[in-house]
Amino acid sequence: MEIVAGSILILVLSLAGFELIRFTFFFKNYSNPTVKSWPRVSVVIAVRNEQVYLPRLLSSLEALDYPEESIEFLIIDDQSVDQTAEILAKWAKGKSNRLVTTSSPIKNGVDGLNGKAAALTTLCKKATGEFLFFTDADCEVNPQWVKEGVSCFKSTTGMVIGITKVKDSSHFGKFQELEWWHTLGQVKIAADLGIQTTGLGNNMIIRKTAYDQSGGFERTKGSLTEDLEISRLIHQQGFELIHQISPKLLTFTKAEPNLKMLLSQRKRWFSGVITLPNVWLILLNLQFLYLPALLLFSTCFPFWGVLIFLVKLSLHSAMIHILTAQTSQKVNWIYLLFFDFYSFLINALTILYYFWPSKIRWKSRDYS
Repeated sequence: MEIVAGSILILVLSLAGFELIRFTFFFKNYSNPTVKSWPRVSVVIAVRNEQVYLPRLLSSLEALDYPEESIEFLIIDDQSVDQTAEILAKWAKGKSNRLVTTSSPIKNGVDGLNGKAAALTTLCKKATGEFLFFTDADCEVNPQWVKEGVSCFKSTTGMVIGITKVKDSSHFGKFQELEWWHTLGQVKIAADLGIQTTGLGNNMIIRKTAYDQSGGFERTKGSLTEDLEISRLIHQQGFELIHQISPKLLTFTKAEPNLKMLLSQRKRWFSGVITLPNVWLILLNLQFLYLPALLLFSTCFPFWGVLIFLVKLSLHSAMIHILTAQTSQKVNWIYLLFFDFYSFLINALTILYYFWPSKIRWKSRDYS
């Protein structure tokens, strides 16, 4: 058993070292600062019951640094029952480049599409931009978000994935912030290596021709992770998917307020995770097995167990430091000391909750 535990630990340490090397010496910046001509773009957002966070998003959209005649805002109210519709109507009033519409209750989830995918399908059919910018109602975008996104595209690029930070001052929120940094760091490495990765629904840009050729969100039927599915479809069409990490393409999102809501979110995400390529599943399994393997190993070799924990912690902390520095952000190092314990607990609970015989609840809708 010690041999198995030791092998897992060596693999995890190797992966941590590889991540650090990639970020230190092979970090790719796709931004092209020489872009002078700004094409027409469409900002596409589906909103459902977001009266609390929506004003913050709309304020950040108003602050975007982009020619007004070259940008359109397409927002769909997906059957909200709060004040979302009133907030959107007031925001769009008198602005010719702001289109607010409402989804039909008959079409929500029609033909196997989840509610958000169905709503986005409606908007994308109306979009006239060369590039489609996606974010969520509980996010804030940088004033340079659109310019930075456009500048990252080459002729072969179909999708650009941005970077998102969880913005929350609670202890629970700080751990979620670290989790997002860690996950998106791995997505960055995979994308730079040309390995199929995922989309990021709250910070994602798609070339309109790539979207159309892929079949769009209409082809994500049966999935609750439409951002992952659309990235897979675009990749299958031969387009390049890149991940840009920079302050200008950074968005902020909220943390889940409690464990129940976090597990509900992760249950939905897990339905997409299990469809990822084998290389991702192997990596995620190794990360999950790291802590129990380390504890088992430490019962026989306590000195080496502590040493391995400190080495892995140092490598991981250095990688997070480099990653956050690329976006001019910082993390609280105290939380890194306990991150592996948090990660193992949340992942274990997510797996148990995924197989628990209950429906996935998302945006006040139940899915099987």
